[in-house]
Amino acid sequence: MAPSSYQPPTRGDKAAAASHSQSVESNLSHTQTTVEKLLVGKGDAVFSVRPKDTIHSVVNILKEKRIGAVVVTDQNGTLQGILSERDIVRRMADTPGQTLPQSVEDLMTRSVQTCAPEDLLNDVLKTMTEGRFRHMPVLSDGHLRGVITIGDVVHFRLKELEYEALRMKQMIVG
Repeated sequence: MAPSSYQPPTRGDKAAAASHSQSVESNLSHTQTTVEKLLVGKGDAVFSVRPKDTIHSVVNILKEKRIGAVVVTDQNGTLQGILSERDIVRRMADTPGQTLPQSVEDLMTRSVQTCAPEDLLNDVLKTMTEGRFRHMPVLSDGHLRGVITIGDVVHFRLKELEYEALRMKQMIVG
């Protein structure tokens, strides 16, 4: 005997109205997520400093904004480098008591790994994991569009998985 919620197709039903529980698009949707989609939800706020700024001023920015890194730009907004908490802590170990008056350009990472808005999140996550860094500036046509963190990527992916689980649950329950 069929469950009471089951209703067999009737003559007036349209074949086009049939649903498909799985498709290549639905099964692989997370692999096609781009940096742009993450930035739309996160926003494009970027905290930057100049190469001649002191580490003391950067530490205050990191504390006030509750962030782990700042990008270093010139007066035109062109990316020059990145400076993270990790960079500062390492220098403090090397030069105890002498780090805060030093300039950003002395500590910053100059060869910055960047990504583009159209890059896939899975690729960016792989690059960050293999490179063992947590912050990546997003550039579009040479202009800074934002900064994403490994935490942003993981959080975004978890939200996607929650949504996928909800969709599956709704599909099963009806």
